Amino acid sequence: MATTNDFRTGMAIEMDGELYRIVEFLHVKPGKGGAFVRSKLKNVVTGKVIEKTWNAGEKVNDVRLDNVEMQYLYSTGDEYYLMHSETFEQIGLPGAMLEDVTPFMKENGSVNVLMWGNQPVAVELPNFVDLEVKETTPGLKGDTVSGGTKPATLETGAVIQVPLFINVGDKVRVDTRTKAYVSRV
Repeated sequence: MATTNDFRTGMAIEMDGELYRIVEFLHVKPGKGGAFVRSKLKNVVTGKVIEKTWNAGEKVNDVRLDNVEMQYLYSTGDEYYLMHSETFEQIGLPGAMLEDVTPFMKENGSVNVLMWGNQPVAVELPNFVDLEVKETTPGLKGDTVSGGTKPATLETGAVIQVPLFINVGDKVRVDTRTKAYVSRV
């Protein structure tokens, strides 16, 4: 058991017999009355997001998820295939489960799959990934001083803002949590 004071983004809880992950939460202490916690919860199975308000200190059933390292192999339409790094067992996951991470998933790249028993419930990328820039406007001399940004299309198809001095063919490090450029590699 955990309390609402233990809430953190990504935490898994069981409510009404279903598994939810905390998308965001906010502790509120009004001037009058008791404190409470506003939260957005995403149903792991259906993907539906609900809002729930909890009293401060209210007990919830937290769920322990196992973190399994897997390798992303390929996709066919709306199905993504991953391979367990130790047992070489392959699993197929629906695209709806991976919609948040697919823009930065590179074939043969490493991903972490959160498992609830034998059921995969979520996929997380490493905090940073290195990707090649496939398309962007050319940089001009002196662009390093201005501090501006421009859009760049990466090898996975994701579009992020990069500094003006980045050119086609450069490798860039991307923070997958904020989906932002970090540095040139």
